[in-house]
Amino acid sequence: MRPRPQYAAHEALVRTARQRPALWRLILGLVVVTLVGYLLFSVAHSVLVGLFPGPWLEGLLDGSNPAAMLAMLGGFGFVTAGVAVAARLLQKRTLFSVTGAPRPLVHQFARVSLYLLALAAALLLLPPYQMDAPMVPNLPLLTWLALLPFSLLALLVQTSAEEILFRGYIQQSLAARFKHPLIWLVLPSVLFALGHYLPAEAGDNALLITVWAGVFGILMADLTARAGTIGPAVAVHFFNNFTALVLFASPTSLNGLALYLLPYEMSDAQALRPWMAVDFAVMVIGWLVARLAIRR
Repeated sequence: MRPRPQYAAHEALVRTARQRPALWRLILGLVVVTLVGYLLFSVAHSVLVGLFPGPWLEGLLDGSNPAAMLAMLGGFGFVTAGVAVAARLLQKRTLFSVTGAPRPLVHQFARVSLYLLALAAALLLLPPYQMDAPMVPNLPLLTWLALLPFSLLALLVQTSAEEILFRGYIQQSLAARFKHPLIWLVLPSVLFALGHYLPAEAGDNALLITVWAGVFGILMADLTARAGTIGPAVAVHFFNNFTALVLFASPTSLNGLALYLLPYEMSDAQALRPWMAVDFAVMVIGWLVARLAIRR
């Protein structure tokens, strides 16, 4: 089966993975990613505990204070390190062969980001939509602004790591073995979605949030295959997580960097589900805008 025309750019990412396409390499590679990430995180945790003891460390469990949240997001860099090690050991690949060439990656990231900023500005011009209860202030504005450069950097580390793993390493390894796009578009997205299944925190909304994450993963996989780099997917993922973690966060967890807290918990089905529909629509529009940005 020839590559579909819209996914021709994906071949540049898959080519080096196709030289060693055996599935056992991917499976063992994921074990390597897990072990490297766990080892580096354990070392970093020990260093932080030794150098900066204090009550802030309790927030590492739920991201409930700025320092803990920055550490949690920054820790995703160890996932990127794990992918780099696994790709080198098992496929003789460089990290740039997984992400795409740096120059087009940065160009596409910047271009999609500009388009998404324009979309955000357009959404702000729409009539305001009121929630059942007002947003709850979290960080003082000056504190939030002082932390913003660090928040953006940590968020870039986190979103890049997830895209490198799911839309990069896993997607390309499956595409090297299987020709049909449905396999390498959907399977990594299923794994991505399972990582967002949080029944203890989201209650009856857990399955809906998981489905949302799965659809998001498929859309990002499509963007990556069209672009030939992970740049556009990182941009969309970054904007999505900026809204959900830095602007308006859950009142129960991962809110240490947020300016506001949502007036309801993730488990509140009556309050959350109407806004999930809005969020889903914005996600699809963001994907379409990103596709427009990368049109050749």
